[in-house]
Amino acid sequence: MLRYSAAIRERLEMSDRSTWTMRHFSQANPKGPEQGDVPALLRSIADAIEELGDVEIYDLILHNEITEDGHLPSITVYFDYPNHDA
Repeated sequence: MLRYSAAIRERLEMSDRSTWTMRHFSQANPKGPEQGDVPALLRSIADAIEELGDVEIYDLILHNEITEDGHLPSITVYFDYPNHDA
């Protein structure tokens, strides 16, 4: 049987009451000879972020899938719109 301290129990109870929603999108280069071009992918991601407008970026995760055509990197961007009321 697991036993938790009072502080850990309180944190677990708080996490049960809280839910978080994170906006995100993923993007990759078009399949083909240039699909593995990470600098081009980063430029594309930067353009996409600018198009979103005033956002807070929380994380960028680079994924790499190996396909029969070679590496296919993609990036997932986690973001949200700032809360101007805070």
